[in-house]
Amino acid sequence: MESEWTDVHRIRDVRDGRKRIGAYMGRKQESLRQDGWRREFSEGVRDAVPIALGYFAVSFSLGIAAHLIGMTPVQGFFLSFLNNASAGEYAGISAIAEGTSLAALAVLILITNARYLLMSCAISQKLSPDVGILRRLVLAWGVTDELFGLGVSRKGYVQPSYLYGADVTALSCWAAGTVGGVIAGNVFPPAVVSALSASIFGMFLAVILPRGRKDRATLMVILSGFGLSGLFAAAPALNQISGNMRVILLTLVISAAAAVIRPVQEETAEAEIEQEKSEQKKPVREPLTARKTAGAA
Repeated sequence: MESEWTDVHRIRDVRDGRKRIGAYMGRKQESLRQDGWRREFSEGVRDAVPIALGYFAVSFSLGIAAHLIGMTPVQGFFLSFLNNASAGEYAGISAIAEGTSLAALAVLILITNARYLLMSCAISQKLSPDVGILRRLVLAWGVTDELFGLGVSRKGYVQPSYLYGADVTALSCWAAGTVGGVIAGNVFPPAVVSALSASIFGMFLAVILPRGRKDRATLMVILSGFGLSGLFAAAPALNQISGNMRVILLTLVISAAAAVIRPVQEETAEAEIEQEKSEQKKPVREPLTARKTAGAA
């Protein structure tokens, strides 16, 4: 009888030991998972800091434009928070200033930001199959050109926590810059505000001109856009079309014509990527005086 009770206690001890070991392993795995989440999130924050600084400067100009149409800082915040694209946001500001209908505004923003549909599909392929649809939708909302580049440059599957860290850092500065621009528009004298409002055109020129210098097809698209926009503004019949409808028509016509006349070949795109990588890997040449000094030594 005593031996039977001893066996029962031993079995209970073994079961309790297994439960304690299982609980410990569960806590250990949860701790490792949380540490990995924090590490990926911190890396996303770190990598997005340079992007965030650039976003603040760009969105500040958009804030000035938002002030000129009578927006408040709160409205400017939600304008940038819900539209993470400079071209789309400026198009929206212009449409609101002209009193465009909501339907035309929606079509305008859809066309202006259509490239993010492709980027969202591409970044979705970098996510693990375990990532649910809700998290994928949240990550798609935060896709911009630069943040997309961060995501696709990661080896293997990109962790959602990494993209969360990058999104929080960059997009918070994007919204904060717009708020700062609206506030500055309320504080600065009208002459200063007028001068700052011109900076947004400089921003767009800084985006398109470097690409136009490298690629002749892109340069022709840029010149066609300038020329046809001027024609629409000057021609008696065409100048009756609203500015936003002009943007929609010219975007569709010019982009379609460029795609038919000068389509981007896969080999050409791969060659451009390889060229950019090789340029980044080139060693920095020492100054001539430094080489002479080293040779004399």
